Amino acid sequence: MTNVKYKKKLEDLLALCQKNLPKVDESLIRRAFEFGFNAHRHDLRASGEPFFDHPYEVAKIVAKEIPLDDVSVASALLHDVAEDTEYTIKDIREEFGDTIAEIVDGATKISDIFKSHDVTQAESYRKMLLSMVNDIRVMLVKFADRLHNMRTLEYLPPDKQKRMAKETLDIYAPFAHRFGLANTKWELEDLAFKYLYRESYEAIARDIKSRRREREHYINKFAAPIEKRLKDEGFKFEISGRPKHLYSIYNKMIRRNKPLDEIYDLFAIRIILDTEDNNDCFRVYGLVSDIYIPNPDRFKNYISVPKKNGYQSIHTTVVGPEGKMVEVQIRTRAMHEVAERGVAAHWMYKENAAVDEELQNWVNWVREIFENAAEGQIPAQQLMESFKLNLYQDEIYLFTPKGELKILPKGSTPIDFAYDIHSKVGDHCLAAKVNGRIVPLDTALRSGDQVEILTSKNQTPNVDWEKFAVTHKAKSRVRRWIKEEQRKAIDEGKEIWEKRVKRAKLSINDDDLERFLREKKLENTSAFYLGIRQGKVEPDEIIAMIVDEQKHPAAVVTEEGKIDGLFNRFISSARGIASGIVLNGSHDNYLHSYAKCCHPIPGDEVVGFVTTGEGVKIHRRTCKNIRLMLQMQSDRIVDVNWPADDMTMFVAGIKTSGDDRPGLLNDVTHAVSTTLDTNIRSVNIDSHDSFFDGTFIVYVRNTDHLERILEKVRKVKGVKRAERFEE
Repeated sequence: MTNVKYKKKLEDLLALCQKNLPKVDESLIRRAFEFGFNAHRHDLRASGEPFFDHPYEVAKIVAKEIPLDDVSVASALLHDVAEDTEYTIKDIREEFGDTIAEIVDGATKISDIFKSHDVTQAESYRKMLLSMVNDIRVMLVKFADRLHNMRTLEYLPPDKQKRMAKETLDIYAPFAHRFGLANTKWELEDLAFKYLYRESYEAIARDIKSRRREREHYINKFAAPIEKRLKDEGFKFEISGRPKHLYSIYNKMIRRNKPLDEIYDLFAIRIILDTEDNNDCFRVYGLVSDIYIPNPDRFKNYISVPKKNGYQSIHTTVVGPEGKMVEVQIRTRAMHEVAERGVAAHWMYKENAAVDEELQNWVNWVREIFENAAEGQIPAQQLMESFKLNLYQDEIYLFTPKGELKILPKGSTPIDFAYDIHSKVGDHCLAAKVNGRIVPLDTALRSGDQVEILTSKNQTPNVDWEKFAVTHKAKSRVRRWIKEEQRKAIDEGKEIWEKRVKRAKLSINDDDLERFLREKKLENTSAFYLGIRQGKVEPDEIIAMIVDEQKHPAAVVTEEGKIDGLFNRFISSARGIASGIVLNGSHDNYLHSYAKCCHPIPGDEVVGFVTTGEGVKIHRRTCKNIRLMLQMQSDRIVDVNWPADDMTMFVAGIKTSGDDRPGLLNDVTHAVSTTLDTNIRSVNIDSHDSFFDGTFIVYVRNTDHLERILEKVRKVKGVKRAERFEE
């Protein structure tokens, strides 16, 4: 190589590699540099500069901003050779071996996809993904390639600028984000934002630039008393303003529908402590809170309770000078390194995205690989030879007819695809075309398929859909629809029944109807009403049968030798069968049961309702059902009382709620079980957003027993409410 300028570039690149990579094969870098330089010798970029300046800049990004190994740098120098010169992948393979040839080939495939505007074609996009799977360095080179192209996008025509910017925002930035390349992701987003929404970009950039000195002056003014206090306390630390990225600011303005002035966390600082004691972070928080008033609603303790990706830091927002809100992050140097490397906290809490366990495991693995490579713990060649990564092995990539990408679990069907587009599309899914051909709705889709959903307003979900649907959204939506439609059908069936009963002037209550249905082998009234609505049950026939039974009841001879009606029939058959309740002032034994709607226990004021087949149902006087019966069927209400000194145990429910904390369930359970040796039948606790709701089903003797339990539970730390459960 005779060009003095490029000799200097080569030496600069080697210096970067030596500084940032654990091990460098200088010979490999030199050979790749000279090969690429000679291959592109006569090529120019749109800017008029020598084309080789581009792969050189890409290699610098790989060496400095996304450092991994020397093979990545060499591949970056060669990544455009097969695409833009007379040399082929075969030539690269002969000169540099299989690994570099495969990386360059993968990068070339991705470039071909975008160059041909073919990214909306499923098969082409699938090739891009498979290229990444074969060797992770394909994507590292493409991230660097795209980053440099975005930095020099001004030289392309406006239509190409917008196309590349949209590709960057839709595909490259999210992938960089998943790879943990936070800085790369932010720069790609900001550059894409600049070319897609130039007016908004320039307005925000102009506003921030115009206030830069004011902002820096304010941050310095805000930080000064904190710095002095920390020094006085003997801390070793670093304080810096935290940069805010334009696209992030823009999204917040759109999401919150607020102007730039009201995006409070434009003012933010980060305190990084040189300490190994995590408790120092809390001491510093105390000092900051002593200087500035904190906003208690904006405090996050990610040290005691780290994020799932290991992110640790204290976040607080305080009222600074002039009443401005300032966000303060406090962390140790070790915490900062974890947060800035691999999967940072931005993925987990900034994007509000749910992360499944498998993807999290993958990310942790990638981060570990990167860290080990950076620290030289694993030889680069050995590391990358074994690094064959299947990024989404349990996901498939599907496309709408317009080229929109949909990612679904492996095994998904057109029903899953339809519901992923929209619930209404799923509800009215009539048929599906896969790659232009009609297929059954239970067809298992494959990665790369283009799926078109055909809908009809007359089509509704089918019970069978739930059997072959895979995604939670599809299954739950089908279940919900079926349940809602069934509820409507039951209501409509009941309305039909009541109209027929009224027309026939038949007198029958729910309990008698329930008894009749059981005798006829129908499960319950809901199934009965549903059968009427679906035309499987003829209500007039049932009415005729009931009328016939009422006209010819089974006569019962009482002790007095008289034939009596329903009540005495019941009393006669029930006598001596059960005990534990006083009926009409009599202590004789009568068949009875306790209503599940109100769960009466001794001490409650109760009444009895005479049923057919189940004896007397005991209700609390305050029960809403018994109030309705008093209005409609008062002749079937009987006076009942609790017997004295009965040691029978009864079921009662306790409803609790309050602030969640570790050990709370154990404390509440202990409080319940130690009150008069109470037995707990079941426990259900639901925790959300630091609050809990709980239901305990317990055995009690009477209302006094229950009240003593409630009093004890209310004394448990964190419990805000404890009361008898009312259904």
